Amino acid sequence: MMTLRERALVSMQSVPSLPKHVRIQYDPVRHAFAVLSPEKVFWPNEISLDILRRCDGRSTVGHIIADLASDYDTDQEAVAADVIAFLREWSDKLLVKL
Repeated sequence: MMTLRERALVSMQSVPSLPKHVRIQYDPVRHAFAVLSPEKVFWPNEISLDILRRCDGRSTVGHIIADLASDYDTDQEAVAADVIAFLREWSDKLLVKL
């Protein structure tokens, strides 16, 4: 019987990181960064890559949101929903630890 995994909760105090089986690597042929995990390759867009690079196991979600809002010169509230949804989705795929 298969057990379902509970969905991770993302809070402003969560400290996301990439699991050991996930890495970001530059592909010189495509001139793009790929996220590699066993048997899977993802091609994140620039903003997704910015979020993933900040998942260092030290920065909180709140800090990541503040940094992105500053870098993209936008309001933190506008960024927060998208960052939280992104982290939840990637956590569901086991590509981000929370």
